[in-house]
Amino acid sequence: MGSDQANPCNPLLINNTMKFTEIISIAGYSIEVIGVVVVIIGTILSSIAFIRSFRQLPEGVAYFTYRRQLGRSIILGLEFLVAGDIIRTVIVSATIENVTVLGIIVLIRTFLGWTLHVEVEGRWPWQNADKDAE
Repeated sequence: MGSDQANPCNPLLINNTMKFTEIISIAGYSIEVIGVVVVIIGTILSSIAFIRSFRQLPEGVAYFTYRRQLGRSIILGLEFLVAGDIIRTVIVSATIENVTVLGIIVLIRTFLGWTLHVEVEGRWPWQNADKDAE
């Protein structure tokens, strides 16, 4: 029995490895789906809040609030998408090509996140909000 467990051609070991890889892949895709759902729900809720408050708030306030809420939804969704990509690439298919593509995707999404953060908050993510208020 001990020699069966050490044999890399053992079908039980291959099936267990495939199951683990499939589980991690499903987890990565699930996290990405959560990211998409966050963006969709955030867009819907932000739009509903905008429509409800458009005529009640002073000019420009409803639009500014809408952009801020929508931007936050997109930023949060991007975080989930990056996490899903990392999990799937590093655990499931860690080839040099896939890791390079992942690096490019993460750079692009990080840049998008930063620009959205500047657009929404009016400052860089690493800047302290209290300093800007003074």
